[in-house]
Amino acid sequence: MPRLSLYNATAPGWLKRTKLVTGMGMGARMALVARRPLLLADRRWLASKTQSQPFVRNSHTQTTTTSHSHSPKWRPASILDEWVAKTARPISLRQLMVFGRSLTESRLITSANYVRTELPTRISHRIRDIQKLPYSVVTNPHINEVYDLYYDAFDTFRKVKEIKTLEDNERLCATIRSTLKAHLTVIPKLAMGILECGELKDPADLDKFMNTILRSRISRRVIAEQHLALTDTFHAPWFSPGAKLAESEFIGEVFLKCIAKEVVERCGEAIKEITQRAYGPSVQMPEIKIEGHLDASFPYILSHLEYIIGELLRNSVQASVENHQKKKRAGPPPPIQVTIVESNQNVIIRISDQGGGIPRDILPYLWSFSKGPASAQILNNLGQVPKLAATMQELQLGDGQDQGGGGVFSSTLQPNHGNSLASLSSRPPNLRLGMGLPLSRVYAEYWAGSLELENLEGYGADAFLKISKLGNKNEQLTTRATMDAI
Repeated sequence: MPRLSLYNATAPGWLKRTKLVTGMGMGARMALVARRPLLLADRRWLASKTQSQPFVRNSHTQTTTTSHSHSPKWRPASILDEWVAKTARPISLRQLMVFGRSLTESRLITSANYVRTELPTRISHRIRDIQKLPYSVVTNPHINEVYDLYYDAFDTFRKVKEIKTLEDNERLCATIRSTLKAHLTVIPKLAMGILECGELKDPADLDKFMNTILRSRISRRVIAEQHLALTDTFHAPWFSPGAKLAESEFIGEVFLKCIAKEVVERCGEAIKEITQRAYGPSVQMPEIKIEGHLDASFPYILSHLEYIIGELLRNSVQASVENHQKKKRAGPPPPIQVTIVESNQNVIIRISDQGGGIPRDILPYLWSFSKGPASAQILNNLGQVPKLAATMQELQLGDGQDQGGGGVFSSTLQPNHGNSLASLSSRPPNLRLGMGLPLSRVYAEYWAGSLELENLEGYGADAFLKISKLGNKNEQLTTRATMDAI
């Protein structure tokens, strides 16, 4: 093995800064730095120097080699450091609406440059968070694959030059679209990685990491999809630059008037259809009754709201049908009661069912991505997702009828950019992924809302979704790479 120079130009910063004796071998040099956690870039560099020699995990784990067959990439830490030092600039729904309401070429170019600088800033913080994970976790093949996707995206967007013309913007949009498509596998990969690493770290720490990563992922997709939608609007044949959009329309991805009752009705019909496909056309469905302030409306990103409502209704309908079949009662299951309450600042949606409640053994893991005793089955189900469809967003109902990116919950009122998780709820009810409620809470809290659940064991459950109706709350995200090393 070639001797390493003390000031090897390609060596990581930690090795340059370590005072080494010239005559020391590689093993002794590595021992000097073994007392501190290594960043992933450092580990990759060491892997490239030791070639086929395996790294050894802690005594309770197996000896592993690098998870990819290709040579590890050397990525200089200084470039990432420059971006990590920057702070993300949170936005609110109101800012998105005001900015896009009178769309001009100048505003579109301004939006492009915001996205051009904000995407690499936000993703650099999450790359640093991944680098802080313990070696036994970060070398998990699923998490390692997410790291590669993130770094490739960071490297791509940091090199984009200032957007000055519409042609420049078109090239940026093409890059955004290809990146969004490539990253549709991120959530199942993260979920599988967290489940496989459940015994290596405290589940609470892994949940903190997962929530930070997912919230940041939503934030990046929001600004990327918003810019794509604004670009599509600007080039639409019906659009006149500078003209104000009507109140009933979208401004980019933001729907100005989400009527809660209509969203519940649309999601409820879709969920009933999915459930009947799974249990058979003869199964009786519970009625979904809606009461309260039926005219309540608010600005929101429709795909986010449809995912949350769809997931909550799917849980209630499925529990009601299965509990009714278990008790072998005649007639339809008890109705699901949806109550909508509008106040000065919030809209609260309560979904109440009589599906028997949540079993006591599941309750401790309800909001966690680590599922305890059920981890093995959940991991197996997640492994089936790529076989059912190319991406989670394109999960079909089973007969190939939906090949689009939006699924049964995607509104035909707006263009689809493979947005987030709007169609994940369209999966068959028997494919339990253990992600519905935790992800729904991440979505709800992203725009300063909340999601809580009250369990009445043996009777049913009540879910409470609170939404800020004014659109003046900034997105809730970690603006810097401030996670403690876990």
